[in-house]
Amino acid sequence: MSGQDLQQPRLEKLLNLKAAGINPYPAVFARTHSNTQAMELQLDNEKTGATAHNLLPISIAGRLTAKRKMGKLVFADLTDESTRLQLFISKPELDEISTTVLDNSDLGDFLGAEGYITRTKTGEISLVAQKLVMLSKSLQPLPEKYHGLTDTELRYRQRYVDLISNMEVRQVFRKRATMIGAIRHYLNTHGFMEVETPILHASVGGAAARPFKTYYNALDQNYYLRIALELHLKRLVVGGYEKVYEIGRCFRNEGIDSRHNPEFTMMECYQAYADYRQVMQTAEELIHSAVVATNGSPIVAYNDQEIDFSLPWKRLGLRKAIMDACGIDYLEYPDAPSLLKAMQDQGIKADPKHQRGKLIDCLLSEFVEPNLIQPTFLVDYPLDMSPLAKSKFDDPLTVERFELFAGGMEIANAFSELNDPREQRERFIEQLSAKQAGKEELLLENEEETIDEDFINALEYGLPPTGGLGVGIDRLAMLTCSLPSIREVLLFPQLKSKD
Repeated sequence: MSGQDLQQPRLEKLLNLKAAGINPYPAVFARTHSNTQAMELQLDNEKTGATAHNLLPISIAGRLTAKRKMGKLVFADLTDESTRLQLFISKPELDEISTTVLDNSDLGDFLGAEGYITRTKTGEISLVAQKLVMLSKSLQPLPEKYHGLTDTELRYRQRYVDLISNMEVRQVFRKRATMIGAIRHYLNTHGFMEVETPILHASVGGAAARPFKTYYNALDQNYYLRIALELHLKRLVVGGYEKVYEIGRCFRNEGIDSRHNPEFTMMECYQAYADYRQVMQTAEELIHSAVVATNGSPIVAYNDQEIDFSLPWKRLGLRKAIMDACGIDYLEYPDAPSLLKAMQDQGIKADPKHQRGKLIDCLLSEFVEPNLIQPTFLVDYPLDMSPLAKSKFDDPLTVERFELFAGGMEIANAFSELNDPREQRERFIEQLSAKQAGKEELLLENEEETIDEDFINALEYGLPPTGGLGVGIDRLAMLTCSLPSIREVLLFPQLKSKD
């Protein structure tokens, strides 16, 4: 049957309700109990010996998800956010309005029911319904009961139907919310203040990524959706807040795959008077607490493997990790051409336009990252890869930076923040010059990229020694929910228009 054929009987029932003077879309319903609370009430009654008939009536509400007729009896299921509860309905005992509602109800409708709670002869806790109210007439049929909504693209495109049909999907987003709540709890109880910073930026900064561009009519200029939270949060540390964090959306106008979505959620926190070693401890404790709060255990199953987030986690130098994985010691190749040749000699494909830092990142992504299943910190990165990180005191070509990997993907990034304004300006200028010379890809098409002069100005007022941490919320949710695709942990992932 076509969608229109399936809708027609529902439309006719809608008209029947209206003809009987029944509003199929009332503004409010006086619900006294959730389904779970109603079931708990019956359990309490059984403990105290109370009988159902001398109890005050209660009212519940939910979506009609099953209806079974047995002569003059009807058994129906109402499902609310908490659980499913059976209705026990004797049609001869209903009033005329309730009978009309029952006769013109379909699976998917929202109903209200008033009656008393009891346990049937079969042992199921049920509400003996004495009154029924139509709360919202559904004009679309639900997916077939036993298979649910299984079309992956349709699940993402119509997430509301996915949530109706698949209870396990609802649980995923409850777990995600629990995880974020645990992260907030950890930070709040460790002296961090939650803040909000602008989503629209006048210039692009904080990471090397292509931005989304928009036009700000009131200011008559182009603005960009933020690609990171970093630069404004560090401005707040300059202003005197010693511990700040933000959980917010970032946007990168780049590819989509199982681990990347152009719109994603980051948590970034900054702590004055701390370096990357102290931030590493914060990352361990914060993520460990979030995993345990979400799963009840530090061990999660992911891609047929067990990942143990029990503390402490492994530390591994980036240089050694790459050298052990592919035999290339990047310190032996001080510029991009020599490193590119060493890679080509080993049959490793790389873009000749890449700068040295990007080439090292390619080695990390191809040979090291996929094998880091257990939580592992890669530490001490080359300066080429980290324009915002502070150099090590005894090794100016290496910065105090770490990335956390688990499940074969990056989960977090952190470093001791560069707080020398003159050095920061020099690095920005060097990076911009490389782009203008065609050695690096320009992020802004048909526009001139600029340096964030206000950020440099902020640094000139003095940024205390500061450690910063960024955690990818979506990827961490993938691990805690044991899901292989980032789209499974995004309520509304982007999809190409059907048109």
